[in-house]
Amino acid sequence: MKRILVTGGAGFIGSHLCERLLSEGNEVICLDNYFTGSKANVVALLNNPYFESVRYDVCSPYFAEIDEIYNLACPASPIHYQYNGIKTVKTSVMGAMNMLGLARRTKAKMLQASTSEVYGDPMVHPQVESYWGNVNCIGERSCYDEGKRCAETLCLNYHRQNGIKVKIIRIFNTYGPKMHPNDGRVVSNFIMQALQNKDITVAGNGSQTRSFQYIDDLVEGMIRMMDRTEDSFIGPVNIGNPGEFTILELAQKIISMTNSKSRIVYIPLPQDDPMQRKPDISLAKEKLDWQPTVALDEGLKKTIAYFDNLLQTGKK
Repeated sequence: MKRILVTGGAGFIGSHLCERLLSEGNEVICLDNYFTGSKANVVALLNNPYFESVRYDVCSPYFAEIDEIYNLACPASPIHYQYNGIKTVKTSVMGAMNMLGLARRTKAKMLQASTSEVYGDPMVHPQVESYWGNVNCIGERSCYDEGKRCAETLCLNYHRQNGIKVKIIRIFNTYGPKMHPNDGRVVSNFIMQALQNKDITVAGNGSQTRSFQYIDDLVEGMIRMMDRTEDSFIGPVNIGNPGEFTILELAQKIISMTNSKSRIVYIPLPQDDPMQRKPDISLAKEKLDWQPTVALDEGLKKTIAYFDNLLQTGKK
């Protein structure tokens, strides 16, 4: 049995990861300040004697005896990470420093959840890990983009200088049950609008592309990266679904799957919104023997059912 710390453990991704780690017989500490996470995401785990939920902010040092750290703590949707850009940077940078310090003291292995946003509005397509990115370092999104880029830098330097065992993954657009219904992400936005027969708000002309990964595929990739025994491979490695869809195609698909009466309306593109986003997952296939298995229609069906239940039961 391993004792595993999951920061951001009550969030969308973190709560699914906690469930998986517990199911494999581990002891799990969930750390979350509940800015974007929710107790509802982990309430079903509280009766498990091997699960511990702690309200905590990773900007302050945390002390525990642990074997592994999954550092997920940081608001990840534009609405939330732009709400307090300074706090977003602090969470990304100071949070990584504090977790790396904990890993150094306890000799734990740490997985850093980075993001496809480190590529910015990419000039290379699909995006490969060797691409340095095209990020506006003073734009509205830079608090998140640059915060995550700095966190990667910290991980590599702690590894080089202190021998910390680190793993870095770059997460591409992920969706599934337990997403926040009002987080501004395109999948949750479109589903909530469609289920309520509201206008579907498509940014720009909808020709920009995204690649959508179901949550179970992501969790599998994270665990494979952490469990890899060859410590010489620390990443970064893309974890995403290379299936590419335009935003307009996604809107039309969700309208069809929900039998919605919604109509599509167009709104201005946000600043620095990437026009293309698609991972090259050759490295993940080679090093982790990983690739996504859940098709978009299958994942959307489960996610729509989740949000429909939220609406039916009056939960937010």
